[in-house]
Amino acid sequence: MDDPIEKSENTKVAKAAGIVGAATMVSRVLGVARDMVIAAFFGASWATDAFWVAFRIPNMLRRLLGEGSLTVSFVPVFTEHLQKKTKPEALELADNAFTILSVILAAVSVLGIALSPVIVGLIAPGFMANPEQYRLAVFLNRLMFPYIFFIALVALCMGILNSFRHFTSPALSPVMLNIAMITAALVLHDAFDQPITALAVGVLAGGVLQLAMQWPALRKFGVSFHFRFNLNHPGIRQIGALMLPAILGAGVGTINVFVGTVLASLLPSGSVTYLFYADRIMEFPLGIFAIAIGTAALPSFSAHAAAGKTEELKSSISFSLRLMLFLTIPSMLALMALHLPIISVLFQRGAFDAQAAVYTGQALFCYALGLWAYSVLRVFISAFYSLKDSKWPLKAGIITLVVNVVFSLTLMYPLRHNGIALAGSISAAVNVGVLAFVLRNKIGPYLDRAFYTSVFKIIASSAAMLAAIGLVEYGLPWNTSSGFRERLIYLSFAVVAGAVAYLVCAYLLKSPEMRAFLRMVQKRLTSSGH
Repeated sequence: MDDPIEKSENTKVAKAAGIVGAATMVSRVLGVARDMVIAAFFGASWATDAFWVAFRIPNMLRRLLGEGSLTVSFVPVFTEHLQKKTKPEALELADNAFTILSVILAAVSVLGIALSPVIVGLIAPGFMANPEQYRLAVFLNRLMFPYIFFIALVALCMGILNSFRHFTSPALSPVMLNIAMITAALVLHDAFDQPITALAVGVLAGGVLQLAMQWPALRKFGVSFHFRFNLNHPGIRQIGALMLPAILGAGVGTINVFVGTVLASLLPSGSVTYLFYADRIMEFPLGIFAIAIGTAALPSFSAHAAAGKTEELKSSISFSLRLMLFLTIPSMLALMALHLPIISVLFQRGAFDAQAAVYTGQALFCYALGLWAYSVLRVFISAFYSLKDSKWPLKAGIITLVVNVVFSLTLMYPLRHNGIALAGSISAAVNVGVLAFVLRNKIGPYLDRAFYTSVFKIIASSAAMLAAIGLVEYGLPWNTSSGFRERLIYLSFAVVAGAVAYLVCAYLLKSPEMRAFLRMVQKRLTSSGH
């Protein structure tokens, strides 16, 4: 049997994942720079807690109405239209989706602004004890709520462009948000009575810029939206049938975030911010690897499913999982081994002191335990939606919610904010277990001997990476109280030594994912040479 990596559709997945990963890396680097600027200007205070809670509300809605449900429901249906119908018919579906979504989002924005006092009270009840903090959170939430209008439309545009196998513009769009927030923090910091208001202005501007960024690529593929409001369009009804369980499933994920925020607001001041910054670092590998592969895989999975090619679908799922684990297992172990140095180097300056770095680093360690599960979950969810099954992700999400609430309540007082992070990792692992089992029953075995051989090589290479990091620690012991230069040197040596050890070991073990990566680089260099 041919190596799945050699199959053309898997090559498309790898290439697309490379494009999305590279674009996302740029946005994530800018995101870290943004958080460094925010940490330096605002630290970990009651005002930053108010901002992150207020920002989290439209962000949760983005996941609920945007890529959490709309994109994954839209891509399989739109891909089927492109394959089995004419392009004008597919574009008519896009017109209807854009118009209907715009009307819904406008209504949601107005309601959100009106109900902000209630929403903030539900999300962060601990703020009620500090009226000034509560009022600030309500004001910031009202200012940022229209962000959901723009960012959810970006998610629809992403679905359209990804179906055409264009990934660059959607993956780069978060760059606009980060640039807008950094600029706002630097330029508008002193323009308001409450300086952190500048960040909310940056968020709103970033939403507008992200949507505008999609327009040139959409026009390239002949997409110019027209007003069409036909709720009876067969494609819209298909999307709606997929979206309802998807929204409920995304809602379960939103409730998980809600639970974490509520519980963190009941813990000592700064807990919300510790968890936020730790989660931001987690989003770096998740964005570059997990979201990239999940985004790239969905159109390929959908094409296989629409054509009824079950064996090819299994091959693509197995390949995507192997590629995901090749990238995320070493990332997970590196984050755990270097949790404090990473947080210290990135954020320990200005109002963000060494103690805040220690607390945030602990949260990062607990989140990192679940990185493999958060990542693999993206592949399984894409597989289910390509099969037009949005019900099982919902059922698994409900089970996950129960697990998360039980473990959060059990662990939050003995471990404080770390217990909330650890509960998230445990619940993500449970989610993966449920979906993996159901998918096997649905399409048959999809993991062969080559998969387990690859995992063994990944683990062996990761062990070599940890040994290299340990040697750096032995020769150059870490000290949180050292100057920035000394801390940066330590982290740089550890990261480079670990990465080199992992890649060399993977090469010597003849890891198929490593060979595929080298072939992609060689092909890219050869094509650029011409």
